[in-house]
Amino acid sequence: MSSNTALLVIDMQNATVAMAYRAAETVAAIAALSERARAAGVPVVTVRQRGEDMVPGTEGWRVVPELAPREGEPVVDKTTPDSFLDTGLDEMLAALGVTEVIVTGFATEVCVDTTARQALSRGYDLVVVADGHTTSVRTEADGDLVPADRSIAQHNAVFRLMGWPGRRIRVRAAAEVEFAAEGARSVRPA
Repeated sequence: MSSNTALLVIDMQNATVAMAYRAAETVAAIAALSERARAAGVPVVTVRQRGEDMVPGTEGWRVVPELAPREGEPVVDKTTPDSFLDTGLDEMLAALGVTEVIVTGFATEVCVDTTARQALSRGYDLVVVADGHTTSVRTEADGDLVPADRSIAQHNAVFRLMGWPGRRIRVRAAAEVEFAAEGARSVRPA
């Protein structure tokens, strides 16, 4: 049975990308994946954070140009790390017939992780794009936070090992995610 897939691009806004580890590489991976999704008719859903430091209309709030939503593409604004909470995302995906989400964005251990787990709880299969999520650059002042590269690697490993009854979870590099024509999707088996 094939599923309908949507690509989620979470919080890839100017302010977050400015502090992101491997920002250029992550943006490039997501941009290439987005183009392939669009070519196959797979919805690309842009999720934007709003809050005190992310005020709509400001330069920091805007999505980076390489990942800006195209005319008519769905955009979801959120105020918490959970892209589903009080946003209408679940209803939007249901209306599109989506049964699987491909998750990318910022920040690995906050919004990406929370949204991925909520997707599973809401009944979606999950693909985490291993090179399509990132977190903030870490300095000595960050204290107990693990280095960014280790945080990303750990989250990829956790999702590779995670079991979720009734759900399919995969971790793939952006280049390994394949889209068939006309919106049907296939991802190389684990």
